[in-house]
Amino acid sequence: MPLLGHGAMVFWHDIEGDDADYNHWHAYEHMPERVGIAGFHRGRRYLAIEGGPAYFNMYETESAATLISQPYLERLNSPTSWTTASLPKFRNSNRTLCRISASFGKGVGGVLLTLQLAPAQDRADRLRDRLAGQLLPEFVTRPGIVGAHLLEADAAASRMETAEKSLRDRPDEVADWVVLVEALDAPALKRLREAELGDVALAEAGAGVIQNAALYRLFHLLSESELG
Repeated sequence: MPLLGHGAMVFWHDIEGDDADYNHWHAYEHMPERVGIAGFHRGRRYLAIEGGPAYFNMYETESAATLISQPYLERLNSPTSWTTASLPKFRNSNRTLCRISASFGKGVGGVLLTLQLAPAQDRADRLRDRLAGQLLPEFVTRPGIVGAHLLEADAAASRMETAEKSLRDRPDEVADWVVLVEALDAPALKRLREAELGDVALAEAGAGVIQNAALYRLFHLLSESELG
C-alpha cells in the first residue's frame, strides 16, 4: 500500500560510538514510544548500503499536523534517560517534517532510494507535475518497484526547538523535497537513479538542487497495530 496517512517525519543521521547500543535503544524504546503516540501509524529504520548518512528513519503519521501535536511535543520535551544518553551520539542529522504530496504502490520494499531535492525558481509546479503526475506512478508498474513517494517539507515546523534537539551535536539540517522509491532489490533503484532520477533528467524536469542520494536496506519496521 502507499504510505500510511498524510504526514511523515524523515531523519538521516550517523552515530558516533556504539551502534549496538543505539540499535537496542531505537528498537526497544524509541520506536515503540513514537509509534505509540496518537496519529503515528508506522515507524521504519534503514541502514545505508550505498551513500549515507548511515541511518535513515521514517515515521508515517495521520497528517503533518500530528508532527506538531501536543502529545508528540510533550514527548520531545521530556526525553527518557536512555534517550538523553543516546542523542548526543548523533552526527550529520537531517530531520524533516513533511506532508506527503504523492504516494503510489503496495507493500514495503526491502531496499529504499532516498533523494533530497528542491525545485528551481518558479519551477515547483513543473517539477511536482513531472514527479507526482508522471514518473512516480509509472515507476510502480515496473518489475521490482513496489513504492514511490514525494514528500514536501514544512520548514518552520522542522526547525521548532525541543529538548531532544538540544541534545544533538548541532542543529539539524532540513530537506526541501524528498523522493523515496522502494524496491525488492538495489539494481532496480540504481537504474532509476541513472535514468529518470539522474541529475540531468531532474534538472530538465525543474529541480534546482539535487543532493544526498543514497540506498538503504530495511532494518526494522513497527506498526501501531503491533503495540497491542
